[in-house]
Amino acid sequence: MASTESLGSPRWDLTPLFSSTDDPRLRVELDAARDRISQLRLRMDALGVRRLTPTPITAELIAAFEEITPEWIALQEAIHPVSAYLHGVVSTDAGDEVAQALASELRSLGALAEPLSTRFIAWAGTLDAEGLLSRSELARGYLYPLRAAAEQAEHQMSEAEEELQSLLRPAAITAWARLHSDLTSLLVAVVPLPGGDQTMSISAVRNLGHDPDRSTREIGYRAELAAWDTVALPLAAAMNGVKGWQCVLNRRRGYSTDVGASIPRNSIDADTLDAMQAAVVESFPDFRRYLKAKARRLGVNRLAWYDLHAPVANDSRLIPWSDAEQFVVHQFRRYSDSLAAFAERAFRERWIDAEPRSGKEDGGYCVGIGHGDSRILMNYDGSVNQIATLAHELGHAYHNQCLKGRDAWQRRTPSTLAETASIFCETLATEGALVDASGEDRLALIEASLQRDLLVVVDIHSRFLFEKAVLERRASRELSAPEFCELMEECQDLTYGDGLDPAARHRYMWAVKGHYYGPLFYNYPYTFGLLFGLGLYSRYRSEPDAFRGGYDDLLSSTGLADAAELGRRFDIDTRSVEFWRSSLDVCRGWIDEFAGAVDGAA
Repeated sequence: MASTESLGSPRWDLTPLFSSTDDPRLRVELDAARDRISQLRLRMDALGVRRLTPTPITAELIAAFEEITPEWIALQEAIHPVSAYLHGVVSTDAGDEVAQALASELRSLGALAEPLSTRFIAWAGTLDAEGLLSRSELARGYLYPLRAAAEQAEHQMSEAEEELQSLLRPAAITAWARLHSDLTSLLVAVVPLPGGDQTMSISAVRNLGHDPDRSTREIGYRAELAAWDTVALPLAAAMNGVKGWQCVLNRRRGYSTDVGASIPRNSIDADTLDAMQAAVVESFPDFRRYLKAKARRLGVNRLAWYDLHAPVANDSRLIPWSDAEQFVVHQFRRYSDSLAAFAERAFRERWIDAEPRSGKEDGGYCVGIGHGDSRILMNYDGSVNQIATLAHELGHAYHNQCLKGRDAWQRRTPSTLAETASIFCETLATEGALVDASGEDRLALIEASLQRDLLVVVDIHSRFLFEKAVLERRASRELSAPEFCELMEECQDLTYGDGLDPAARHRYMWAVKGHYYGPLFYNYPYTFGLLFGLGLYSRYRSEPDAFRGGYDDLLSSTGLADAAELGRRFDIDTRSVEFWRSSLDVCRGWIDEFAGAVDGAA
């Protein structure tokens, strides 16, 4: 097994936010936020900011809107840097008790602020939007958010009920999500490697799945499953708690289905989701063809789960972090000097925490910290896949920069559109590398891209089916850990089919993925993001100059229009199955080349 200790993976610098968890400014900001919440509540009470019956727009209502809206936005802007900082500390060191305590205090403040946001949305959503827009210049900057507020207002509970759920949230769904995060961050596994047993963080164990030696991959896989066995009971309780909470709220808010409750917040409609899912299911035979070709390449009858990330090229090199930086900058420069300069700044200012270690969350994320700047968490293992992840997360950061001029209400980007820039940058890096690649190097790059596509199209759909089934069953009773495992394997069978050995799938993916413990159906938006991003990339290749002229504006507008409207800017019809098929044709093209190369080399 190759070591990742000497890769030079960086830790991020959070000091532009706060110097440490002992920084006195943290206390000042938390106390100031509490005061802001109290003052905002008083002004909202005085101005009658709460759900209205249909009322003509008056000068008094316009004045109230123009006073309260900036104050409500200012509260969100003030809380965000504190939230980003504490999340960054906790996600890299779950054992930091000071940070955990401050994060708990912040969640309590959030519970006080949330009812005010609910009241504001209920009020704004019941105003005569067209009348307000015609008479208020300020309102015209919130055309789409106001129309979205009207949709949200229709599905709110009473003000008292919404306030109660906000106050209970930290001790309920948020607590269950935190339990999952803390347990998985601290989870370790004893791995019986040839040189002796090693105790490793769960992210390091999962990284063994990239090892060229199959026996090492299998040892890591079995050690990982054994580790998840040890925490299955509390994680099942957490899953039941989260999904039970969501079931109750969705019904109380008048949604007939749980999937239906997720659609408006993703700025799409049911026709768009149905069209995309239809194209996704159609593509499964093609992805199974890829899995079978990979099995032939690896010399096995059928892939096991632990073979999914196995390298297919005869090169076991680990890529140092400095080389990963240079690679990404070079590929970004193929698109523009400004994108390359942005990546260079992110590296220079230490925006990225890439070192795997105990106490750190698995996976990766990008969070905006204010003024267009970001911080990126990942667990770099030196593989080509992780370089693609680096480009992906830098895409999120570039999106944050494009949103720099928008305020908190204008930059509320749904998950579907949040993946636009990340997929574009990841594809840019991959295709740029393919220009100069041939033979084994080209095969490895194509396969790395296909691993991503398999994850986001096939595995994500298994997660969608799993979450949908869990919510349906949870409406009547709790499920046990073995039931979650059985259901997970059933959903993997529906998507991976005969492309994977049924005796070696991953029954604990419901425990691995934190998305189940967060926002409702935080899975299919990734598929949307991949395929929408590939569609945009095709437009870029067809007309690069025209595309560059409109791309940054699109990214800056993801909180100001729905997906259908933004797609139309680039001649994309999100409600057409044909569009999603055309994006998946890009994947099919790589599958054809990969299978052809495997069989040609046989």
